[in-house]
Amino acid sequence: MLQNPPDTSDAPSTTDIATLEDLRRHLQWAIELEHATLPPYLTALYSLDPERNPDAVQLIGGVFVEEMIHLALAANLLNAVGGQPCLDAPHLLLPHPRTMPHADPSIELSLLPFGQEALEMFLRIERPALPEDPAEADNYETIGQFYDAIEKGLRRLCAELGEEAVFTGNPARQVAGGPFAHTAGRLDPVTGLDSALAALEEIVEQGEGAARADVWDEDADLFRPGTKAASHYYRFKELALGRRYQPGDTPDSGPTGDIVTVDPAGVRPVRPNPRIEEHSEGSAIRVAQEAFNLTYCKMLQQLEQAFNGNPAMLGMSVGTMYAIKGQASSLMALQDGDGQVAGPTFEYVARENRG
Repeated sequence: MLQNPPDTSDAPSTTDIATLEDLRRHLQWAIELEHATLPPYLTALYSLDPERNPDAVQLIGGVFVEEMIHLALAANLLNAVGGQPCLDAPHLLLPHPRTMPHADPSIELSLLPFGQEALEMFLRIERPALPEDPAEADNYETIGQFYDAIEKGLRRLCAELGEEAVFTGNPARQVAGGPFAHTAGRLDPVTGLDSALAALEEIVEQGEGAARADVWDEDADLFRPGTKAASHYYRFKELALGRRYQPGDTPDSGPTGDIVTVDPAGVRPVRPNPRIEEHSEGSAIRVAQEAFNLTYCKMLQQLEQAFNGNPAMLGMSVGTMYAIKGQASSLMALQDGDGQVAGPTFEYVARENRG
């Protein structure tokens, strides 16, 4: 059985990435950061009736897929520099509400149904860094500043030690394409500084937009042929403002394209930040929540295996994601009092309890 690296969630704060161990630690934090966005995005996504809210399902679903690509790219980066990606560990599934790993406390994550409060949270998560904002290796105010610190550390270590001394990982542990081959994002192996910088650029551009002053990233919009995709931040802006961005639009102009329709009646009223202990053992809701958590943790285990020498498990994890979706839908069919319905809790299940 794979032995997880130690939990570094409470490791001392660092303001710079000066050693290979610093770099590996921060790339593990990048994996934890990318994973931390998944439960909030999935909760909002699952709360939507796809027939009544196809625009919101498409926009949030696309962001989720690209966050999975970012997670895999972060794992590729860590593997490339001789690290060991960890995903199947209790500190990755802390109770909600919680903060983003190693971020400024203002970035708070909650499990919420789709709506204004959830969109405000998503916009805070994906907020672009300003061009003059400094790199921040810890307690970062934006995700872009955190990745800037990683890029700065990579360049520094390659200059000081030489590229071959930094990229010592086994190329066989890299994942590529696979189940994400037909998505807008790029999942390529990381084998040296150039491919590492390309991976970091892919992550930041999809989240914040190209050059941090543009609505668009450099990928094509799979749903609107002939146009570029808006970055995650601006896709959430489309939902908040009720219009699509179109060519010629800028952050200052706002979106001027097609109307984005949201039907509030097509949103399941999921109880915010649910916990298993709120329901008695053996109750229908608790049994369903426990089943969801078991499957979700199996998915994390499959991803960890995929990133630690068994790339074929990446495809299996996608099948498990579909199972998770079905379990979430079943949960949200259960009434949870006060006009609300039950929702997934995203709590950790120890490996010895998974059967």
